[in-house]
Amino acid sequence: MASTAAGKQRIPKVAKVKNKAPAEVQITAEQLLREAKERELELLPPPPKQKITDEEELNDYKLKKRKGFEDNIRKNRTVISNWIKYAQWEESLKEIQRSRSIYERALDVDHRNIALWLKYAEMEMKNRQVNHARNIWDRAITILPRVNQFWYKYSYMEEMLGNVAGCRQVFERWMEWEPEEQAWHSYINFELRYKEVKNWIKYAHFEEKHGYIAHSRKVFERAVEFFGEENINENLYVAFARFEEKQKEFERVRVIYKYALDRIPKQQAQELFKNYTVFEKKFGDRRGIEDVIVNKRRFQYEEEVKANPHNYDAWFDYLRLVESDADADTAREVYERAIANIPPIQEKRHWRRYIYLWINYALYEELEVKDPERTRQVYQACLELIPHKKFTFAKIWLLYAQFEIRQKNLVFARRGLGSAIGKCPKNKLFKGYIELELQLREFDRCRKLYEKYLEFSPENCTTWIKFAELETILGDTERARAIFELAIGQPRLDMPEVLWKSYIDFEIEQEEYENTRELYRRLLQRTQHVKVWISYAQFELSVESSERLGRCRQIYEEANKGMRSCEEKEERLMLLESWRDFEAEFGTETTRERVHKLLPEKVKKRRKLTAEDGSDAGWEEYYDYIFPEDAANQPNLKLLAMAKMWKKQQQHDEIDEDEEEEVVPHRQEGEERESREEEEEEGHGHEREEEEERRAAQPGNSCEPQQEQDPKEVVYNDRDDDDESSSSSSSSSSSSSSSESDSDSDGDTGNNAKAKRDHKE
Repeated sequence: MASTAAGKQRIPKVAKVKNKAPAEVQITAEQLLREAKERELELLPPPPKQKITDEEELNDYKLKKRKGFEDNIRKNRTVISNWIKYAQWEESLKEIQRSRSIYERALDVDHRNIALWLKYAEMEMKNRQVNHARNIWDRAITILPRVNQFWYKYSYMEEMLGNVAGCRQVFERWMEWEPEEQAWHSYINFELRYKEVKNWIKYAHFEEKHGYIAHSRKVFERAVEFFGEENINENLYVAFARFEEKQKEFERVRVIYKYALDRIPKQQAQELFKNYTVFEKKFGDRRGIEDVIVNKRRFQYEEEVKANPHNYDAWFDYLRLVESDADADTAREVYERAIANIPPIQEKRHWRRYIYLWINYALYEELEVKDPERTRQVYQACLELIPHKKFTFAKIWLLYAQFEIRQKNLVFARRGLGSAIGKCPKNKLFKGYIELELQLREFDRCRKLYEKYLEFSPENCTTWIKFAELETILGDTERARAIFELAIGQPRLDMPEVLWKSYIDFEIEQEEYENTRELYRRLLQRTQHVKVWISYAQFELSVESSERLGRCRQIYEEANKGMRSCEEKEERLMLLESWRDFEAEFGTETTRERVHKLLPEKVKKRRKLTAEDGSDAGWEEYYDYIFPEDAANQPNLKLLAMAKMWKKQQQHDEIDEDEEEEVVPHRQEGEERESREEEEEEGHGHEREEEEERRAAQPGNSCEPQQEQDPKEVVYNDRDDDDESSSSSSSSSSSSSSSESDSDSDGDTGNNAKAKRDHKE
């Protein structure tokens, strides 16, 4: 029945596609996968996190995991990944013994699995189990000696632990199996990193100790060849040299030291230099000791110039050493190396030190080597190198000209200096060329050079003066005077005062006094400087004539009149002091008194200071000079002086009245007549005093002449500095007159009192 029912079951028919044309929008497998990824249809939710709260739960969790790992291992013992995962899980729980047991069980299953050995050794190294790791590596390289990875890991571990000897032993065991080329390179690089030359030295000492001298020397030679020049070590050469020294092979010792010094950097060869010096002091001569010291310094300089080729000071020291010790070829080589370091920037400040290398090179060739042709080549090469359009060095041109003159090539010298003036004219070049022609007594050439010089620099007063002096020496005074006239007619001069002084001195030397006076007058039209007036007056005083004093005094008077409007009061004071000294030596009492009255009064004033930002910066005291001539022209000063005089007089009268008040004691009644007479006499005395005081207080009565005094200091207020300054002299005269009147009145009062006492007696 069942089969019949099954047979009767109808199979669904496949739907027939009526339209077999391709759809307009095609769906690819890539699109289906992308949509599945975007919709995350295949992602499963993560398992829930389990939190363990007590030890019992932890033990249950461990038991469950271990049972799972063991079940996986029982299902397929040959899958090593299950063993590794099991061991790593135990390692994460710090169960090192269990993890080690799992690795050992896995090795029993497959001891030729490389990953298993590596994971086992790494686990021991992570947990700092060094001896266990060594045992694992030893077992691994014993079972699988052709696996290079084990050897690399083992040697790297020993090197990281600092066990260089153990690392070398691992490499030696590895080399017994004759591995590929890369393994040998690793061994070589290891030896180069640590440069263990002490083993070679021990080997050589062992051979020497047992009397095998030739074998010991061969060991040293093999060591030198093994390390080569790139990894040279000074300790090896020191030991080698000491060995040869013991064998009395001094020449071999010297060769070894020199070979090492030529190849070892200076900073790494301190011990080598020290031993070489000791050896030369013991077995060498004086020349050998000097060579040691020179070589040491030479290495030092070589290091300096290698570090900075443009350190010209180091080159100078190096060249000085080479010149004193080495031969000419070596010195030339060093000079060529030095001058090859041209400054990178074409600025004169960078070339100042460099150009002296060329100068020293040329002087060395000329004076030491005595090769004039090569010296000329050096000078010419230097002059071609300098960028004359930007700057030049007059020193090198002059040195070249002097060299050609020493070689008696005057034509070459003039040609060189002419080229210098044409390419790059400078003051120093003109001066040097003129000095050369003066020494050769070529005065016509000097005149031409001076003309060129003045065309180049017409404002140079020194050149004009030197040109005029040359003409004066040659006796052509008219030409010299014409040169001076041209000079003072220039619109711009750097030192016109020096030029005028030289012109005036020239006329004085020629005893052309009228020309000199005319020059002073022309100069005073340009400037009213006080030194010009004083110099003019001194000139007139120095001229031998009967009118010299009058001329000199007249000049001082003109100068005083001309400088009244001068703002520089110190210069005016300087003129008056010079005039006073002149009158003190040659003048009369009248002239001295007149000049003395012109001297100013020195006063102290205050002025308000203002800072740069406009704020008040306080007050400043300064000294000023008030000239009597200036004070006489200001009437306000006279009025203020008279007011101050009256005020002082009033204060003086009040003090006198307080002192003269005396208490008259009462006498007996029989003497009333005599007392009345005394009172009458005292009353008359007071009336006379008051009359004299009224006369003194009147401004018109202060007409006593002022005494001549030196300038004195007066402190002025800032509001009435100018007014109060002029009144000081008048106040002093008023005070003196009032004091005289007071003294007279005091004298009269004293005389009256004396007469009364005599009458009573």
